[in-house]
Amino acid sequence: MIQQGNLANFRKSYEKGVISDNFKNFSPFYIFQKWFEEAVEDKHIIEPNAMTLSTISSQNCPKARVVLLKKFDSDGFTFFTNYNSTKGKSIQNNNNVCLNFYWPSLEKQIIVIGNANRISQKESDDYFNSRPHGSQIGAIVSKQSEVIDNREFLERKFIELNNYYTKIKPKRPKNWGGYLVKPNSFEFWQGRKNRLHDRLEFIFVGNNWTSNRLSP
Repeated sequence: MIQQGNLANFRKSYEKGVISDNFKNFSPFYIFQKWFEEAVEDKHIIEPNAMTLSTISSQNCPKARVVLLKKFDSDGFTFFTNYNSTKGKSIQNNNNVCLNFYWPSLEKQIIVIGNANRISQKESDDYFNSRPHGSQIGAIVSKQSEVIDNREFLERKFIELNNYYTKIKPKRPKNWGGYLVKPNSFEFWQGRKNRLHDRLEFIFVGNNWTSNRLSP
């Protein structure tokens, strides 16, 4: 039995990888892609595209939650949500966000800081139309982050709309769509033995990425 409040013996030695100084010669997007490919190949990682999104509310309070990355390229990182959700309202107020990818079995972590902006309506339409029918109905049913009386309300509404959309194709709600996070910094973390972890930072300055090795 775990003694309440005492986690001092929860320790792990990290010994699975390194970040050499040669990494400084690469684009941070290239490194991200290579690490992401490793995560996809790792059978211990069920959702390699899961990432923690942190936002700042209008009361300057941070909030973090896990969302799914749906696209990445040299422009940035794209995810989808309800624009009227807590995260959507926070981004509207302050579009500075942080993304965190953590893959324990690889002992790797990536922190991305950047600015989130809505993607085009066509891009959101295209992605919505590619989703499974049930996920489309779920996006229409859910007024994300709003208070509801009970679970039965959601299930009843889902059945009603699912029946309604048996003959016509669901359309993307105007308050649902994608955000593109355009990075201005990356930090790549690789766990190392004796807690002397490797940390490599990339910062976008002017039109170029500069890199620095950070102390663990």
